[in-house]
Amino acid sequence: MQKYVKHKNKVISEKTIEEKSIKLIKSYFMDSKQDFTKGSIFSKLVAFMLPILFALVLQSLYGAVDMLIVGRFGTTAGLSGVSTGGNVMNLFTMLLNNITIGVTVLMGQYIGAKRYEKVNKLISNAVAFFLVLSLLLTVFIVIFARPLAIAMQTPSEAIDLTVQYIRICGAGFIFITFYNFISAMLRGVGDSSTPLLFVAIASIVNVIGDLILVAGLKMNVAGAAIATVAAQAVSVFLSLWIIRKKKMSFGFRKEHFRFGSEVPHFVKLGLPLTIQGFLTNFSFLALCAFVNRLGLEASSGYGVAQKIQLFVMLIPSALMQSMAPFVSQNVGAGNEKRARSGMLCGQGIGAGIGLFVMIGTFFFGDYISRLFTEDEAVIARSFEFLRGFSPEAIVTCILFSYLGYFNGHSKSLFVMVQGLMQTFLIRLPLSYIMSIQPNASLTGVGIAAPTATVFGIILCFCYYKYLGRSLERK
Repeated sequence: MQKYVKHKNKVISEKTIEEKSIKLIKSYFMDSKQDFTKGSIFSKLVAFMLPILFALVLQSLYGAVDMLIVGRFGTTAGLSGVSTGGNVMNLFTMLLNNITIGVTVLMGQYIGAKRYEKVNKLISNAVAFFLVLSLLLTVFIVIFARPLAIAMQTPSEAIDLTVQYIRICGAGFIFITFYNFISAMLRGVGDSSTPLLFVAIASIVNVIGDLILVAGLKMNVAGAAIATVAAQAVSVFLSLWIIRKKKMSFGFRKEHFRFGSEVPHFVKLGLPLTIQGFLTNFSFLALCAFVNRLGLEASSGYGVAQKIQLFVMLIPSALMQSMAPFVSQNVGAGNEKRARSGMLCGQGIGAGIGLFVMIGTFFFGDYISRLFTEDEAVIARSFEFLRGFSPEAIVTCILFSYLGYFNGHSKSLFVMVQGLMQTFLIRLPLSYIMSIQPNASLTGVGIAAPTATVFGIILCFCYYKYLGRSLERK
C-alpha cells in the first residue's frame, strides 16, 4: 500500500521522495566529473588525489600549528602534553576513519554498478550509526583521559597537561566524527574538492584560535585543544550548510535515521581496518612509551618528529584514500583490468614524489624541526628519528597503493592481517630493541618503520598475485 508523508508542507508519497533522492544522487555524481570507470587513469587519479592531498596537508597543520605555537609560546611540558595527547586522540580518530572507509568503498561499488538507490539507504543508515558511535567515544575519552595519559608513561611534568588536552578534544569528538564521515561520503561519490573547502576554512580557524588562546592569552595546552575542537566544529557546520545549498539530499530524512541493513555491510568492511588501526595505533602509543622512558628531551624531540612524520606520510595517505574509490567503482562496473592499472599508476606517482621527500627529510630534518622549537637538544633528537624514518616516504607509497586496491575489492580482512603482522612481528620488537640500547639513538627507533613496511609490501605482492589468479578463474 502506498504511504504518504508530509514533506516541505506538501503531502506526497514516500516513493516520490525516494525517487527524487535517487535522482539527486545520480545528478550529483554525474556533475562531480569523477566517473573512474572511463578516461585517462593518470589524469583521473591526479585530479581526485590533489584535493585529498591538500586537505590532508591542512589537517596536518592542526597538530603542527599546535606544536609550533605551544613550542614557541608555551612550555616544554606543554609540548610533550600536546604530543602525547595528540597520539591518544589519533588512536580514536583512526578507529573512526577506518570504519568510514567501509562507507566509501560501498558507495563506490554501488555507483560503479549504477545502484543509486543503495547509496541513498547506505548514507541514511550510516548517519544514525556514527551519531551513536561518536557519543559513546566522547564519554569514554573524557572518563579515561588520565589512565590513558599514565599508560603512555607521560613524563610526570606533563601528565596534567596531557589529561587536559585529551579531555577537551574528547568533549568535541562528535565534530571530529562527522567531519570524517561527511568527507568519506563525498569521496565515495567522486568529490574530493568539497571536503578540501571544509578543511581550508577550519585550518584558518585553528591558526587564529591558537594565536589568540596560546600566544595571546597564554592558555598553553588548553588553548591548543580548544582551537582544534573549534576548527572541527566549523568544518561540520560548514559542510552541512554546503550540502543543503547544493541540494545533495542523500536520503537525509528523519525516518531513515536508523540501524538498517546497510550498517552490517559497511561495518563488516570497516571492522577489520578498525581493529588493525586500533592495534597499530596502540603500537604507536607503545612506541611513544618506549621513547618517553628516555627522558623529556627524547619525548619532546619524538613529538616534533611525529608532526613532521605526518607530512611525510601525506602522499601515501592521499594515494590510499584515492585508490579505494577508484578501484571500488571499477570493481562495481566489472572492470578489473582498469582497477589493476590504477594501482600500478598510483605506485609510480607515489614512489617518484616520495624520493624527493625522503631526500629532504634525511638531509634537512634538523632545519624542519627548528620550525617547532628553538631547543637544540630537542631538535637533535627529532633529527635522529627522521634520518632513520626517511625511507618510509617511498616504501609506504607502494604499500598504501596495494592497500587501497585491496580495500576497493572489499578485502579488508587481509589488509588487517598484513598490518598486524608487520607491526607486531617487525616494527614494535625492533623499536623496543633499539630503544633499550646503551646511549640509544632515535635513528634506530625510526628505521623500524620502513623495515616493517618492506615486509608488508612482500605480503601484499604475494596476495596480489593470489587474488589475480582467483579473479581470473571466476
